[in-house]
Amino acid sequence: MTVWAARASTACTLILWASLPAASGASSFESDMDSGLLPEIAVTAMREGLLGIATSASVGEIADEELQLAPVYRPGQLLESVPGLIVTSHSGEGKANQYLLRGYNLDHGTDLDTYIDGMPVNQVTHAHGQGYTDVNFLVPELTDGIAYTKGPYYADIGDFGAVGSVRISYRDTIEDELSATIGTLGFQRITAAGTESIGGGHLLGFIEAQHYDGPFQIADDARKENLVLRYSRGDAHNGYAVTGMYYHQAWTNTTDIPVRAIADELVPDRFGSLDPTDAGHAERASLSANYHAVLGGGQFSASGFFIYNQLHMYSDFTHFLFDPVHGDQEDQFETRRVLGGAADYTGSTVIGAIENDFSVGGLTRYDLLGVGRLPSEGQVPRASPADPASLTNNDQVYLFASGAYVQAVTHWTTKLRTVLGLREDYQHGTDVDYLAPLHQTLGYSNGGTQSQSLLQPKGSVIVAPVTNLEFYLSAGRGFHSADLRGVNQDRSVDLGLPHTPLLARQEGQELGLRAAVQPNLAFTAAIYNLWQQSETIMDPDVGVDVAGPPSRRYGYEVNVTYQLNAHLEFYGSYSGNHTRFTRAFDDGTGHSGSFITDAPAATGSLALYFKNLGPWSGGLDYRYLGNYPLSSGPCVNSAALRDFPGVATSCANAPTASGQVNGRGFGELNLDAHYAFSGGWSASVGIYNLLNSRAAAAEFWYVDRLRSEIGAYPEGRADIHEHPLEPITLRFTIAKQFGH
Repeated sequence: MTVWAARASTACTLILWASLPAASGASSFESDMDSGLLPEIAVTAMREGLLGIATSASVGEIADEELQLAPVYRPGQLLESVPGLIVTSHSGEGKANQYLLRGYNLDHGTDLDTYIDGMPVNQVTHAHGQGYTDVNFLVPELTDGIAYTKGPYYADIGDFGAVGSVRISYRDTIEDELSATIGTLGFQRITAAGTESIGGGHLLGFIEAQHYDGPFQIADDARKENLVLRYSRGDAHNGYAVTGMYYHQAWTNTTDIPVRAIADELVPDRFGSLDPTDAGHAERASLSANYHAVLGGGQFSASGFFIYNQLHMYSDFTHFLFDPVHGDQEDQFETRRVLGGAADYTGSTVIGAIENDFSVGGLTRYDLLGVGRLPSEGQVPRASPADPASLTNNDQVYLFASGAYVQAVTHWTTKLRTVLGLREDYQHGTDVDYLAPLHQTLGYSNGGTQSQSLLQPKGSVIVAPVTNLEFYLSAGRGFHSADLRGVNQDRSVDLGLPHTPLLARQEGQELGLRAAVQPNLAFTAAIYNLWQQSETIMDPDVGVDVAGPPSRRYGYEVNVTYQLNAHLEFYGSYSGNHTRFTRAFDDGTGHSGSFITDAPAATGSLALYFKNLGPWSGGLDYRYLGNYPLSSGPCVNSAALRDFPGVATSCANAPTASGQVNGRGFGELNLDAHYAFSGGWSASVGIYNLLNSRAAAAEFWYVDRLRSEIGAYPEGRADIHEHPLEPITLRFTIAKQFGH
């Protein structure tokens, strides 16, 4: 794949520069068009070109048509239409996906700011991971478009958005339709949808019921119900929509397992489970409103929302590392209520002879949640004196967040424009630690109040030497918030070291270009750099994210869209990344170094969409995740002594590998094909992992202990833990649209 990437990048660059018009005189493009040498095929609206509009090389819009043609194994994979973003899984089907972008393992959503129909999805101070982003309630059929950004250069993007952001919009109407899907691995899905005209507007309804077992020894038995009810009136300029949603799912949680358990035949194969009682259930309900109006020559938009979330997730990551009798299963739980809203105004004004576009906006959000982690066995809570007190939590948390921004786009000439933005965010949080007496025996507490504000300047310079080419230079500051419990813990223990910030700064720069090489060929490229004050890392002992050391990434990204003809479109994306901590980090396995664990060296995708081929339409997609380090470096004697006290005297006798440990990525080919019959009937077939690639969907490196190792390994053993990619899967759908 590295060879392919190099060839693709070189070929695209040669095509670009060979096709660019001269800076003076009539362009070769114009001459060809005048002579009729090039067909008049505009680049499809499935991916907007954004020349003359974009504020950086890393913004984009994906239209509904492409989203409906994309092969989607699970709802979260719809987000893979964002260039360079890989969405995978390392546990049960109802758990939030694993996201990877620009050399980041974003875990379950940290640093990927995600909104669906105007509502934030990221959950702060979450039971399982900061910024937890569960999009299992997303309905692909209702998705009307995706807007995305990458980098901290945009004034309207706040918490979790410095690496990337995704804005998913829902449609106001849908055809009256019934559909049923059956598939291998125990997949069944039934949907019903329709729209009724009422009171000058549209009432949309959608209902979904789904079941999925998966390939695992202990069936996922994932049971999902989804309901959407939406009333809308008007349009995107003058109108409103009110939406109610309800989602529920329960599942068995087959998480990643140590590879030695497979080699020792403790499980039959890579689809086995070491704790068949691991499971989860999630519930979400929301009410939201979006309003748009033309006001004073500009556009005003406002939104408001109330969200209720509940989660219980039973997971056993370390098996018998802490409790040799009952095991280490834990119940991560929370009940959350979120109330918030946002408003913005965009307009234009002329100062002298210079045109300026401006936007101003603000948002606020309040989270009230009970959150914690308690030992369990077979999903039954228990008190375990064997578990360290630090692994048990029960907290009531109150979090307030607000932000305000202003941005101005100045068109100095037809070939030069600048973007200047300023944003300030403020967060305030209070934690009531119900287990404070227990935690204070170790010298810390989760309880306390923290607040912080952060000013974030942002800007871009855009030069357009010719009408079909733009160069971008962008820079800015962003942030992600930290788990309030961890911030309070850190500040309650004064070691004379810098404390974990509530708002961790991220600063980035980017040089990029965007070109319409020909009427049917579009190209973007970017070279980026991103530094962050605190890398969010996974602590497998407690199954949550924690604040880590500073880090830096740089890399490049290339994207190509080619409309072959009126029926076929090709899309390709590739990102290469260099990722490092800025100082050595002990990853808890006897290894120390600057490698950022699970940070991919590359991601990419190739897609071919076909439409209007008589009754046929569909998509063929190849998704690629490159290799990644699993340990932060090789084994180091001092780290081995710290991580295996009383057991190891050096790396030579430590229960860990001696050298650097690396994980292997994967490539997967997926296909969806649709056929439209007469009378409103249609059928589709989806084939996922078409080449039956045998790979891990996710791999991790950490310390655990199996039941058979209790006596021999008092401090546990370091090992690779993997969750497999699902084998080749087939799904067949038949649907009937009414009114045809």
